[in-house]
Amino acid sequence: MEKRKNLCAMIPEELHGRVKQEQEALALTLAQYVEMVLEEHFKKGGKEMANGTRTLAFQVSEELFARVKGYLAKHPGLSQREFVIGLITRELERYEAEMAGENMMEAEGAEGNTAEAGEAREAQETDTETS
Repeated sequence: MEKRKNLCAMIPEELHGRVKQEQEALALTLAQYVEMVLEEHFKKGGKEMANGTRTLAFQVSEELFARVKGYLAKHPGLSQREFVIGLITRELERYEAEMAGENMMEAEGAEGNTAEAGEAREAQETDTETS
């Protein structure tokens, strides 16, 4: 097991409250949360992590943040991470299904156009032969 060292720091109460809120929402121990934050900081967020994952970070308004926290409070056991990943995944699946449907319709349209062109060519050949 990797050798560990203790890290202790005095921080403002308001920041401490934000840290505790996010740490609990992510269902991590404080040690796990601080380690995650420090790792992300030193890897400059967005670069590939060792386990093949990437960091996706963004800021939202206080109002939206409060709405998300309210939703999560009514859904115990659902972490903020799971909630956001679920939303993103559902929208991407909806979009990909929509694109697949459009591609299928385009392919069917192209097949129909090819068949129509072949029929028109045959009709034209028939007309030429009878003339």
